[in-house]
Amino acid sequence: MKKKKAALTAAGVIAAAGIAGAGIAVSSTDDDGTEVPITGVELEQASRAALEYTGGGTVTETEVGDEDSYYEVEVTLDDGSQVDVQLDEGFNVVDVMADDDTNEDGD
Repeated sequence: MKKKKAALTAAGVIAAAGIAGAGIAVSSTDDDGTEVPITGVELEQASRAALEYTGGGTVTETEVGDEDSYYEVEVTLDDGSQVDVQLDEGFNVVDVMADDDTNEDGD
């Protein structure tokens, strides 16, 4: 039993390291508590699809059930700009938008 638990723990660490190496640094900036982040295998697939489309960058935020698509993946590009990559349930890119979280006052 202990060997099985240790093996599962090691597999989790390896998987987490693999995600980190893929340019994923997901955080949550959900102000009203309604956004649901992508997790598990879906996070890996959505991140891979978004980063492949953008040609690199870092995944900084994700959401399931976004108002624009099934999955939304925010990617910070190497130049510091951000884009929201919209994906359908099959992880196909359906739209990409520049991410501008500022309001009219520039905040």
